[in-house]
Amino acid sequence: MDKEKKITPIIEDTIGGEISPKKDIFDKIMSLPVLNILEGFYKKNKSVLLYLFFGALTTLLSIIVFYIFGTTLDLNEHIANVISWICAVTFAFVTNRIWVFNAPTKTMKDLLLQGRNFYGGRLLTLGIEEVILLLFITILGFNKNLVKIVAQFVILVLNYFISKLFVFRKKLNQNK
Repeated sequence: MDKEKKITPIIEDTIGGEISPKKDIFDKIMSLPVLNILEGFYKKNKSVLLYLFFGALTTLLSIIVFYIFGTTLDLNEHIANVISWICAVTFAFVTNRIWVFNAPTKTMKDLLLQGRNFYGGRLLTLGIEEVILLLFITILGFNKNLVKIVAQFVILVLNYFISKLFVFRKKLNQNK
């Protein structure tokens, strides 16, 4: 059997499949009568706008999970942060590859490479976030939820550039 087997059509559709000219849900929303006046701006800036939208949802998810584990369950802030990171990064990977960067893969190997690069970049920013938490919560004694919120904005910007430049670049998605 061929090492680079094609992903089955069901999985291709589920994880992004072929790039399709078909309108996604966001294109359909922007073509509604009230919103269609912004359609040109949306089309020109779609990737950034969707990154901000899903980045906000990812940030919200991260903060909520951090709050649940760090405040409600009173776990150590670093443990709570890692749990929130796992949830947020998994959500971000799916939304970024499907909607933000429209970066489907043709083989399972390419999907795993994309996932490795995505999680690797996010591990880097997790390290940066952990340093921020260590400095401002553990050492300086600031409110842990406030520090987490501020840190998320720093991480959001760093993650965008890592994803755009290294993970979902078009060259990565072409067959070799």
